[in-house]
Amino acid sequence: MLSLKQVSKYYNTGGNKTYVLNKVDLDIDQGEFVSIMGPSGSGKSTLLNIIGMLDQPSDGYQYFLNEPVHQLKEKQRSTLYKQNIGFVFQAYHLIDELTVYENIETPLLYQDVKSAERKALVADALDKFNIVGKKDLFPAQLSGGQQQLVGIARALIAKPKLLLADEPTGNLNSKQGEEIMDLFRKLNKEEGVTIIQVTHSEKNAGYGSRIINLLDGKIDSTLNL
Repeated sequence: MLSLKQVSKYYNTGGNKTYVLNKVDLDIDQGEFVSIMGPSGSGKSTLLNIIGMLDQPSDGYQYFLNEPVHQLKEKQRSTLYKQNIGFVFQAYHLIDELTVYENIETPLLYQDVKSAERKALVADALDKFNIVGKKDLFPAQLSGGQQQLVGIARALIAKPKLLLADEPTGNLNSKQGEEIMDLFRKLNKEEGVTIIQVTHSEKNAGYGSRIINLLDGKIDSTLNL
């Protein structure tokens, strides 16, 4: 599904290169559930952002669904990302001025989905995540767990092939966190959604099929579960 070859990300500081990622090789197959772990500053979020095309590598080759991402123009990358990738953030990243319904609907507007179909898809998502009663509320009126559910509903509304999650339970209590992880496992097992999550939690990492440990911008070890 995706492949990174010798991918590096660095910043020039005072004539020296400061590496955030250093010659990373990574292949992820369709249907996998991969957890990326490592200490703060090891490059986890940067790696996830490059996979999700929110950031570009300084060097290396990146392929997604057989497309050479490193050769695509920005508009082509954006289209590839919007049609195939859903992103769940620790800080939720909901749009404060939009209701729950409107937040969830947003990705469908990018894809020019017709109004009647949008309504049906949003209604399904609200039902699936048990947030029908919250549809007219604004993010500030929701608990952290409810905001994260809205974020996940929004990430999944356009039926992405790949779901990326950056510390998805970081702001939640343990019960809410377990519910989110159970949901991810179900999406992966029953609907075949490929998931890559960045997590500090060994318990959350255990929900996946493979754990990749980063250290100083390099893959330090890989564990198949």
